[in-house]
Amino acid sequence: MTVTHDEMVVREFSKQAATIGDPALNVAFTRHLDRLVRFMEPELDLEDVVLEVAAGTGLVSRAIARRVRHATALDLTPAMLAEGKRAADAEGVTNLTFTRGDAVDLPHLDRSFTLVVTRFSLHQVADPAAVVREAARVSRPGAALVIADLVRPPGLDGDADRIERLRDPSHGTTLTEERIAELVTAAGAEVKRTERFEHVRPLEPWLAMSRTPDEPAAQIRKELEDELAGTGAPTGMRPVRVDGEVCFTHSNLFLQATVG
Repeated sequence: MTVTHDEMVVREFSKQAATIGDPALNVAFTRHLDRLVRFMEPELDLEDVVLEVAAGTGLVSRAIARRVRHATALDLTPAMLAEGKRAADAEGVTNLTFTRGDAVDLPHLDRSFTLVVTRFSLHQVADPAAVVREAARVSRPGAALVIADLVRPPGLDGDADRIERLRDPSHGTTLTEERIAELVTAAGAEVKRTERFEHVRPLEPWLAMSRTPDEPAAQIRKELEDELAGTGAPTGMRPVRVDGEVCFTHSNLFLQATVG
């Protein structure tokens, strides 16, 4: 039986619902959340009506909810939404709604939101252009569109997406910064600000967070170890050792655009 990409996303992220917000396993989501909020500072307003697309557990929405009028966290995976709702209730956040929906077909009318944000979604979906178009469609004129995602750096040797898919079969394609900017422009928004940074991540928590099965996890370890030893081909993951531990390198992009 053929499994659709959306079905793979729901399957994989249902497994990750309880681990995605764990700072011991997912330092990328937790450590850089404050950095993203600081990046969004100029766009945050107490009158904002916010949509977080492909929100997972709504980490961004929960972080900014008290600084806006209302936020909606939309995701395809029910387990992610349930985990986020439990956390929001425990945190006493009352102006945040969790909604199940597809990022490529948002269940909202045109021009509904004053701020739309999506984090770590474009590399995961089958049609990133559709996600950006939909985000722009539901944005009011002058609204801010914020994209935070992994990007493929220029001149990268090796196919990092192959390793990413070994870990998580629902992984799509990591875009370049230039390609994301093209999608934003084509959707009718103007790029205003960007921030780019590198993040060295330990391998084992990354594999544990996704609950990658033993066989593909062992293959990933071997390929990164071989590359470090100089006996294997480039993986595109740019592995390094930090205090004796195998790590790899992700490039991250924050982009803010204004919707016309």
